Amino acid sequence: MLIAGFRIAVVKTGDDKASPVRAQYLRIKRQYPDTLVLFRLGDFYEAFDADAELAARELDIVLTARPVSKGVAVPMAGIPYHALEGYLAVLIGRGHRVAICEQIGSVPVNGLVPREVVRVVTPGTVVETGLLEDARNNYLACCVFDGTQAGFAFVDITTGEFKAAEFRTPDSFQVVARELARIRPAEVLLAEEAAQIAPEMGLHIQRVPAWKFELGICRENLIGHFQVATLAGFGLADAPLALRAAGVIVGYLREMQPPALRLLTGVAVYHPGTFMQLDASTRRNLELTETIRGGSVRGSLLGLLDCTVTPMGARLFRQWFQLPLLDVDQICSRQAGVWAGRSDGVLRANARKCLKIFGDLERLVNRVLGGTATPRDVGAIRSALRGLPALRQLLSADAPEPLNAFAARLAGTPELLAVLESALVPEPPAGAGSGGIVAAGWSAELDGIVESSRAAREWIAGLEPSERQRTGIRTLRVGFNRVFGYYIEISRAAAVQAPENYVRKQTLVNAERFITQELKEYETLVLNAEEQINTLEQRLFVEVCERIAAEAPQLLLTAQVLAELDALLALGEVASRHNFARPQVVVDDVLELRGCWHPVVADMLSDGQRFVPNDCSMPEAERIWVLTGPNMSGKSTFLRQVALCVLLAQVGSGVPAASARIGVVDRIFTRIGAQDEIYSGQSTFMVEMVETANILQHATARSLLVLDEVGRGTSTYDGLSLAWAILEFVHNRPGLRAKTLFATHYHELTQLSEQLEAVANYNVRVSEERGEVVFTHTIAAGGADRSYGIHVAQLAGIPRLVIQRAQEILSALELAAGRGPAPLPAGVRQMSMFSGHSPLLDEIDALDLAATSPLQALNILSELQRRLKAAGAGKF
Repeated sequence: MLIAGFRIAVVKTGDDKASPVRAQYLRIKRQYPDTLVLFRLGDFYEAFDADAELAARELDIVLTARPVSKGVAVPMAGIPYHALEGYLAVLIGRGHRVAICEQIGSVPVNGLVPREVVRVVTPGTVVETGLLEDARNNYLACCVFDGTQAGFAFVDITTGEFKAAEFRTPDSFQVVARELARIRPAEVLLAEEAAQIAPEMGLHIQRVPAWKFELGICRENLIGHFQVATLAGFGLADAPLALRAAGVIVGYLREMQPPALRLLTGVAVYHPGTFMQLDASTRRNLELTETIRGGSVRGSLLGLLDCTVTPMGARLFRQWFQLPLLDVDQICSRQAGVWAGRSDGVLRANARKCLKIFGDLERLVNRVLGGTATPRDVGAIRSALRGLPALRQLLSADAPEPLNAFAARLAGTPELLAVLESALVPEPPAGAGSGGIVAAGWSAELDGIVESSRAAREWIAGLEPSERQRTGIRTLRVGFNRVFGYYIEISRAAAVQAPENYVRKQTLVNAERFITQELKEYETLVLNAEEQINTLEQRLFVEVCERIAAEAPQLLLTAQVLAELDALLALGEVASRHNFARPQVVVDDVLELRGCWHPVVADMLSDGQRFVPNDCSMPEAERIWVLTGPNMSGKSTFLRQVALCVLLAQVGSGVPAASARIGVVDRIFTRIGAQDEIYSGQSTFMVEMVETANILQHATARSLLVLDEVGRGTSTYDGLSLAWAILEFVHNRPGLRAKTLFATHYHELTQLSEQLEAVANYNVRVSEERGEVVFTHTIAAGGADRSYGIHVAQLAGIPRLVIQRAQEILSALELAAGRGPAPLPAGVRQMSMFSGHSPLLDEIDALDLAATSPLQALNILSELQRRLKAAGAGKF
């Protein structure tokens, strides 16, 4: 293989052909065999060998070659050092691990600049601001399985959140999948031999050697990190699987991102049973945080309702939507805060204005702890501390309960603020290596160096005009570059007039460059002073960061309080903006909604359109709704809006309804829409049945079931039979009889209301005028007898000939089923199904339609169709 005219070969360490730099690279690469190594060479990061081919493919950059001996080269691909973050975002987004190998110092050792890997970046260990989403956490998760039990842990190293849980139920695997769907980690750690989990989520899985999951190793990882004698204080003593998951995470961070460990001050054990359970399909079907089509936040419930003004508030807001509460007192407490903000628009607006200044205080402080903060980050912390007194004053003076309690929780750090005000310049630079960080007066040593260099700078600044005047050379100018330092440049024509003390340094095409002894002396003063200033400023900046780190616990607590306040006020803003009602959340098993609507659909309606609100009340005699009606009439939207009202109520939010009384629901299950899973070999109907099985196995009497057209993915008889049996199961199974909304086109299911005491029929009203169908989108008691599917097909643009033929066939089918012929459109002639005499006509004529049930008629029609296909039309 040839690249750039070279023969491509791999040169091994120890081979006489390997250059010193090549040997250095191979030594480092051996330490990171499964990681893409970016090797710093001057102003570029280079990748070699297979890494180069991977980088060229993923980053769409040129694959070239680097000579390593005579006629021999290796593949190479490089990126500019200043563009690292953008390229890193692409690699991390595609699940790759990247090792950043930097030059350590500038002084060669034995002719070679030392280099070492300073950090390994993986999807779950990113700390760069440009690679993170402000409004969501970046989680690293770990799953441990042992038979039917499981351990689970996750961490966000940008915020310090670290949690673990242990599941000991037979469905532990599904519980872990549910947790993964909730937090959507950027990276998941699994043992090498562990089974794949949740492939439909497209998670980045990192396989870890099995020995790293051993209990003793994981315990030592945690005890060593937290510097404790026992893990009982964290709740892990009796949770070995949770301990193993958390221990693997700590060990992984020690290898990949050691500075991040400073952020982990504890691990909290949690229990999912304290929150409403939502599986992946329910989150998807309700489009809570992203749309089904496109996976974007815009168009989802979160996209509509998240009006937080700080990134930390946005992350907490998302967490609240992912974890609806079960405790009525907690729900009512949060609701009180929301409505306090809802009731006072002026206070809400002023408080939200104050909150904007705080930015992402949580991640800013954690960047200080992790040693990655820039002067601009510290300046942002100073701005946040400046804003605390005004917000505290606003809340203590004007806020109603319970918002006024936030004033006492917002403890300031005046001593730290005074340090930052004195130490930093008003507008700190983005980086710490270019100087200009520390304010005058903070360090006498620094001020002395700056003052001593000022005279030299002024002398150099005045050199050009003084030399022009002294020599009379009008083309003379003073310049600077990194190679020669300061110089005096004179045009070629005037160079002969150069004074004797000018020493020629460089000849250009049109000019000559000179230096003088005096100029070099002043240059030395300036350059030495710059180096001293930069070194001293960096040391002073580190000292300031240490001051912040000492106050980090208080600052992080303040950030959490600010996030909670932001989220509460955002829910108050939502309730005001969208006219949500304050629901009455109770322990009783009730569901009463008056005038509810779907907030996202209503928001997307064009001007002049109005969303039709509907009621939903489910007393004991109507625990199960069989909802029939035409396609496009709004059945699926109604199902979703009821579920969203329940979910929002348990989040503590207002609900899109005129009024609501809602009993706490432990789980919301949904089976909506058609979706296959090709990657797992499951058809659309198989996916439908798997999701339905999950619902029937895990639902309780306090669950809310939302089932849309179950059984439609198979034959009519099979689908109808399954739908019928499922409804009977939900109704009759002891301890179940959950509140259920069951939308269907199987009109035969309306007969269940006569057989099962808790089943009620409802339909979406349709108005027919002069052959036109008008959808009213109004839910009413009773069943529907038609689905108007052909009308919907006509609206969708199906050709007229197809529509006419479909109407003819529908009329024939209805006649065979004993429902009587449906009227055909004017001018349409029914096509003859048979020509001449046929025994088939005799059979049809002999049928006693009055004694034939609809199901029997369908069976007969199916048999006739089979015979027609087998023998050919007209051959009877």
